[in-house]
Amino acid sequence: MAASDHIRNPIEWSADQIKNASLAVAHAGQHVRGDEVVRSTALPEVRRITVADLKDVLAKGLDDFMAYRTDVIFVCLIYPIAGLILWRLAFGYEMVPLLFPLASGFALIGPAAAVGLYEISRRHEQGLESTWADAFGVVRSPALGAMIVLALILLGIFLLWLVVANTIYLATLGPEAPASLSSFFHDVFTAREGWALMIIGVGVGFLFALLVLMISVVSFPLLLDRDVGLWTAMATSIRAVVTNPVPMAAWGLIVALGLVLGSIPALLGLIIVLPVLGHATWHLYRKVVVS
Repeated sequence: MAASDHIRNPIEWSADQIKNASLAVAHAGQHVRGDEVVRSTALPEVRRITVADLKDVLAKGLDDFMAYRTDVIFVCLIYPIAGLILWRLAFGYEMVPLLFPLASGFALIGPAAAVGLYEISRRHEQGLESTWADAFGVVRSPALGAMIVLALILLGIFLLWLVVANTIYLATLGPEAPASLSSFFHDVFTAREGWALMIIGVGVGFLFALLVLMISVVSFPLLLDRDVGLWTAMATSIRAVVTNPVPMAAWGLIVALGLVLGSIPALLGLIIVLPVLGHATWHLYRKVVVS
């Protein structure tokens, strides 16, 4: 039978994806640095946008979600399931004080988790047909190594946030674990130490979120779109935020509010919120970075 007539089974398809990923990781150093010619040129040009542009960005994100809603929901089911597992672990290991830091951590690792959605939006933009399997097309990207490194950086920031959040708890309501979930919330909202926990925690969490926003808001889409290298992508992302402080602050607020609403009830709303925000991020990149 001719090779073109051969229909690959799931094992063969998975083997191909693993092979592609392995080749990309093997060249991770090159991808992090980027092509030498590209690195010798100036950073990609960044446009100024307005808060009003975010409405168009969200509308396009919603259009992409509706165009591929069944497939994208299937892919994004893994996110709320993972979140529920984290919540269960928190209850099982008396980590109730870390419930909010764990939930809010979606904002810190979300840019990496949405890479597959950027790929679907990229294909949709080019008029290509897509299914949920195309979300895994990122393993063929020449910049996969750089994206993996950036994802690990975000994961490190997330873990550091959990350590800092736990330290804040120990310095305020700790060191003893709460007797129950109800007693924990009672202390948080009625005790002076609880108010200190909320104020300090929200303030420090804002700084972590700002850091992630600056280094990643357009980094992953840029790496998927062009082989520019990790440091160029991060520098462009920082430049995009500095050039558009108000719109980017508004975008960060939209993401935060979306994740809060998506976490109710039981994180199931994330099945819709995550893909819409993921697709919208691709279009935000298109708005901000000149092609």
